[in-house]
Amino acid sequence: MKIGSVLTLELKKAGKKNETFRCKIIEKSEHYLFIDYPIHENTKKTTFIPKGTALQASFMDEEQNLYGFKTEIVAKVKLTIPGLAIKLPGDDLKRIQRREFVRVAASIDVAVHFKDGAFPPIVTVSTDISGGGLSVIVPHGKKIVENEPLDLWLTLDMQSGEYFYINTKAELVFVKEQESLVRTASLKFINLLKEDQHKIIRFTFEKQRESRKKELSV
Repeated sequence: MKIGSVLTLELKKAGKKNETFRCKIIEKSEHYLFIDYPIHENTKKTTFIPKGTALQASFMDEEQNLYGFKTEIVAKVKLTIPGLAIKLPGDDLKRIQRREFVRVAASIDVAVHFKDGAFPPIVTVSTDISGGGLSVIVPHGKKIVENEPLDLWLTLDMQSGEYFYINTKAELVFVKEQESLVRTASLKFINLLKEDQHKIIRFTFEKQRESRKKELSV
């Protein structure tokens, strides 16, 4: 965990839905991590969590591995900015096993450009996305040619209100004809930058949490 790393904090509440927060590590010492005031994932408001509150924390390293540990709010601190001190993970630090890339249903804006302008660009939306690729709707009268290098432009609308614009190369894996006559193309990312992949994985995690919350509210 480096200074600037993002932590997800989960507060378990008996008989109620767990609350989730996001924060950044602003400093660290031999025994503690110092974080900025957490932002509540639902309200998007900065939240002060009282001393002694037990939390489940998780973070992703540079290799996109996910880790979790139990921690506790130790004190309120004032460094370069006001923050909180939490306990460093001990022997309970565990790697969270997950599929390499989780695919989630998501509709995001996608522009597909072809090499040397061989065909007019396709402006469409995705049906799903993962850290390794995505599926897009192929508009009527358009086609994506196999073995042709593609240039993709994606727009990710994050829960924080941020917009990430990602440009990457891709290749066609297959085209699927749906019963509704809508065609979808499965595309695989090529040479995707690590920081862009991290943004996409963060986006898929947000979509997963959003889906779980909807299921619990039904």
